[in-house]
Order: sequence, then structure tokens, then C-alpha cells
Amino acid sequence: MKRYLPFIIVVAVALLAVGSGAMLYRAKRPATLTMSGKGGEPKHVRGNPKASVTLEEFGDFQCPPCGRIAPEIKKLEEDYQSQLRVVFRHLPLATHVHAQAAACAAEAASMQDRFWEMHDLLYKEQAVWSKSEDSRALFQAYAGMIGLDLGRFKRDIDSEEVKARIAADQRQAASLGVTNTPTFFLNNRAVDPASINPEKLRSLVDAELKEKKNPSG
Repeated sequence: MKRYLPFIIVVAVALLAVGSGAMLYRAKRPATLTMSGKGGEPKHVRGNPKASVTLEEFGDFQCPPCGRIAPEIKKLEEDYQSQLRVVFRHLPLATHVHAQAAACAAEAASMQDRFWEMHDLLYKEQAVWSKSEDSRALFQAYAGMIGLDLGRFKRDIDSEEVKARIAADQRQAASLGVTNTPTFFLNNRAVDPASINPEKLRSLVDAELKEKKNPSG
């Protein structure tokens, strides 16, 4: 019983937060957009669809470096506002036992227009669910926290459509030779892995903005 006590406490707290959490997310939802790229594959976009700079990520929700960089990317979004949009694509790695299930949870949330809310929560709580013996129970608790219809969420998480969306991103990664996470592209150009830190990413975004303002410079 003692071994399961932390898990029981986490789930209980999460369920108690359903009402207030749902209201918070509804009140403060950022500008988001789900678009379809080539081949009809889904593309999750947050920010101004017409922003001059696009930062695209292939990520894995159980990947620790992805979890560490996620809040920094969010800060870039806040700082650059309409000048930057962020795209997320799934690349759950086989070495992470809960990564595929987490991707399915995010896509099931997307079916109810809550992809980014689940995206942020999965990264915020990565240290909890990634070590859980029953991560799906936690994903269901998170779904309640962001105001999802839980019955639909439970159906969608195992649906063929959700699996197809993730597989489409994986095919896109394979076509680009992407095998690791996080991998970033800035305006369709691959970002050097050595530049995947807040300071260097910010300098790269600044350079792109400057180039857009002075294309001949």
C-alpha cells in the first residue's frame, strides 16, 4: 500500500483540480491552430499563423531534454508574440516506455481542441507520469484537469485516427532523417543540436527576424 500511496495522492489531487483547472484553461487559452500539411498529416501550431519565424519541433513527451526546453520555448513565444509561431510534431522514441501513450494522450486531447494544454501539462508533469506504473490513469486525470470529455478521451486515445496522426509525424521525421529528440527546424532549416538552449535559440530567432526585415542586407 505504501508503494502506491504517492500515485494515489497525485491522482486524487488531480481529480480535485478538475473544476478549477478546466476554468483556468478556458480563461487563458493561447492562440492555437491545428493545420494540415502535405499528405494531410496534422501539424500543431501555436501563435500567429502568419508569423515571419516558425520554430518546428520533433519531440517526445518522455524525453528529458524535451521537457527541459519546453518552458523555454514557451517563454520565447511570450516574448516574441506575433513574430513567432511554434509547431510540434510527434517522435515518440522506442526507448521511452510511456512515450507512445503520452503522444496518444496529446492527440486525444487534440480531438477536443486541447492539444497544447495537454502538451504543456505532460511536460510539466513528466517526472511523475514517466515513472508511474499506470501512466494512463494519470493521463485521464490530466484530461479532467483541462476540461475534456473523459468518455470521449478514453475512446480517442486508442483510436486509429490518433495512431495515424502520430505515424504521419514519424514518417515526416524519417523523410528528413530525424532520429533524435528534440530536433528543431527554424524556418525549415535544421537547428544545430549544439544550439538547442535558450540563449542560442533566441539569437537564431533574432537573426531570422533581422533577415526578414532586411532580405537584401
